[in-house]
Amino acid sequence: MTLPYRIGFGEDAHRLAAGRPLILGGVPVPHAERGAVAHSDGDAVLHAVADALLSGLSLGDIGAHYPDTAAENAGLDSRLILTRCLDLVRERGYVPTNVALVVTLDRPKLGPLRAEIARSVADLLGLAAPEVGVSFKTSEGLAPDHVQVRVTVLLARGEG
Repeated sequence: MTLPYRIGFGEDAHRLAAGRPLILGGVPVPHAERGAVAHSDGDAVLHAVADALLSGLSLGDIGAHYPDTAAENAGLDSRLILTRCLDLVRERGYVPTNVALVVTLDRPKLGPLRAEIARSVADLLGLAAPEVGVSFKTSEGLAPDHVQVRVTVLLARGEG
């Protein structure tokens, strides 16, 4: 039986270090003193969205598709990872219809980037910006040296 809707959940976290860029949702974060330490470009938002897409259809996770042990994935643009994962979802007859994401980061404050991140993620998924909810939280000092993102996505049977 083919379900008309599927729900996916994704989560990603990266340690922060000086001298690295911080990119979230395909948007470079200005004035970030530290960026994500990762094998790829470290965009935790796009990694979590990609994992949510994959999990919604039981397709594993991005680590299975893009292992950090593979040299060809070094510095990989996360927009490419997300696009390829979206292709896998569309090949199975589903499309994302709604995304909700929460970014936990102590510094810098991300509020001014909310609309830009929502637009960027929406564009990558073929959605209207209002279909991507973006929330920001701090760790209240409990985990100041990392960025963490949690995402849910609603997938619907549709044209891919």
